[in-house]
Amino acid sequence: MIALELKTLDFDKGGGLVAVVAQHAVTGAVLMVAHADREALELTLATGEMHYRSRRRGLWRKGATSGNTQQVLSMHADCDADAVLARVLPAGPACHNGDPTCFGAPLAGALAALDATIAERAAAAEPSTSYTAQLLGDRNRRLKKLGEEAAELAVACADGDRERAVSETADLVYHALVALRAVGGSLEDVQAELARRAKPE
Repeated sequence: MIALELKTLDFDKGGGLVAVVAQHAVTGAVLMVAHADREALELTLATGEMHYRSRRRGLWRKGATSGNTQQVLSMHADCDADAVLARVLPAGPACHNGDPTCFGAPLAGALAALDATIAERAAAAEPSTSYTAQLLGDRNRRLKKLGEEAAELAVACADGDRERAVSETADLVYHALVALRAVGGSLEDVQAELARRAKPE
């Protein structure tokens, strides 16, 4: 739900512009930072797609030429009323150079690091003796562990044991990512699927 009231924004402070941070509504990745004036934000609210104002390009709709539009789910002003956080669903890369974001890889944090480690183990020319490599090389063991971790999480949740449920969720996520990698998938594929599902029908 878009919850931005233009009358509350301080356009004067930025010479008629406010900063706009576009954030992926599903992954939380910061996609880009740009500026918008009142007209650009009015068009954004009217169309449901991000519009920006550039000192060089003037008024522009994101994706007008590339097709990489940004569908807006919500917009909120910051405490100083001179910046806006726009939660969007991108139809393609946010950066002009073709990257998903203007800040490098869209995946961040522990999950990204875990997925990258699993990918390294899967791509290694010389199989390592790591637990991950062992799982990747043994289909039956991999699938058995996936089932075990799912069952252990279900029991922890049934028991109302928060601490154990958190731990078992971490175990399940790890084993799920290993199993996914073994069939050629990745965390980024999961994020793309979640983004697709989040789009309004």
